[in-house]
Amino acid sequence: MGVIEDVYEDLETDVEFDAFEAAVEDKVEQMGGLADEETAAMLIAHELRDEEAETIADIEPGMDEVKFLGKVTSIGEIRTFDRDDEDDDREEGRVCNVEIADESGSVRVALWDEMATGAAEKLEVGDVLRVMGRPKEGYNGLEVSANKVEPDADAAVDVQILDTYRVEDLTLGASDVTLVGKVLEAGGIRTFSRDDGSEGRVANLTLGDETGRVRVTMWDDRADLAEEFDAGEVVEVVDGYVRERDDALELHVGNRGSIERVDEDVDYVPETTPIADLEIGTTVDIAGGVIETDPKRTFDRDDGSEGQVRNVRIKDETGEIRVALWGEKADAEIDLADEVVVTDVEITDGWQDDLEASANWRSTVSVIDDGSTTDRSRDGSRGDGDSTEATGARSESESLGAFADGSSGTGTNGTDDGTAAGTGGATRAQSDGGAAAATADASGATEAGDSREVEESADDPVEFTGTVVQAGNPVVLDDGDRTKSVQTDETVRLGEEVTVRGPERDGRIDAEEVF
Repeated sequence: MGVIEDVYEDLETDVEFDAFEAAVEDKVEQMGGLADEETAAMLIAHELRDEEAETIADIEPGMDEVKFLGKVTSIGEIRTFDRDDEDDDREEGRVCNVEIADESGSVRVALWDEMATGAAEKLEVGDVLRVMGRPKEGYNGLEVSANKVEPDADAAVDVQILDTYRVEDLTLGASDVTLVGKVLEAGGIRTFSRDDGSEGRVANLTLGDETGRVRVTMWDDRADLAEEFDAGEVVEVVDGYVRERDDALELHVGNRGSIERVDEDVDYVPETTPIADLEIGTTVDIAGGVIETDPKRTFDRDDGSEGQVRNVRIKDETGEIRVALWGEKADAEIDLADEVVVTDVEITDGWQDDLEASANWRSTVSVIDDGSTTDRSRDGSRGDGDSTEATGARSESESLGAFADGSSGTGTNGTDDGTAAGTGGATRAQSDGGAAAATADASGATEAGDSREVEESADDPVEFTGTVVQAGNPVVLDDGDRTKSVQTDETVRLGEEVTVRGPERDGRIDAEEVF
């Protein structure tokens, strides 16, 4: 047996020996005598092994031919087409698209003619196939045009196939996914140019359920769906498929998929991290009251496009932090005294060595309309059990505004003596009569209650001590239980503790003394 035969015998390939031998001879000729037959045979063998895909994630456009193993996760319908070649006297063409997945991802495989018919008649979801074919960049991403497929009943591929998925069930490579979730945020439609010169369109939703949240990416005609839904609505994704971006799973919806509004209840509660526990380099969810807002700023990127950013400062019961809202997030309608939840923010080293939270494309920003949030902070802290909560603490029975269905909770926290504390302008009520009401302006709140009425005339001075959380006009002070708006010409510094004295009118103290 010659050296070419020896190398061929050690090579597991479907390439016929005659073709292999011809390729070796061509390689010897190409190298001008710099390689003998054995070296050339080993080079050809190496090239063939390079086309062996260990996983679906290894498949790339441009490979001449690949072989891989995967589980069938969905089977499309047979479509017919007219062949372009007028000299081809075969009947009309047939194609069936099959999604095949392994632990690393999934790929669409196009089965042609007899293979398409066989798939429709014999193939079932869950079957394991060995596929040989040519990869290419298709309309909806990578696909493989199959030359040969064989069932392998003895092989095991760890890919989960469910009728209905929850967020925690999603795995890379899953397709034909049906998932019900609550809309946490909807983004705008963006356009892009494809390699073939056509224009593509894409938009995103963020959905959450009781097991987590996921970013949903909608392509082309399905991108319009992003404008049909508002935060808080419950929708069902049908025929989605899971991809990975920046080490995070995304649920994609193409032309075969759909998203529809459904009448179901879905609970979503983010697991927030107390601001005092934040660390540089982590990505977390945070919640709190807005104590400072800056105007939106625009800037020029290196590529000539225009970007935008807006800074806000939020505070919970453990501390406060500046949050940079980038891109579309800068357009979020956030005002002083709003309660907000910001998810997937990156904690960075900010100005003057303070920590800063950066909300980018992956983040969601939600304003809690009823002034209540739900505390699922990672340290488990939740108050002292006597019904009194510190500033910014969240009752577990309350719902998360835009994250909830709006049917649970009243947006008030009760205390034994009839008053309640909230963060920066949050609604306050009393538990013994339910008649307490709160009115909040852009910078603070006033309290009223049947059992604790304080009838002060506009000329009676009041005294209030708190930390400066806004140093502009008006000054805003927070004492940990209440937030007060103060009119003064005195200069105060952010973070300074001051005491003001003067008459209070319409919830604002007209300070005659500041010390």
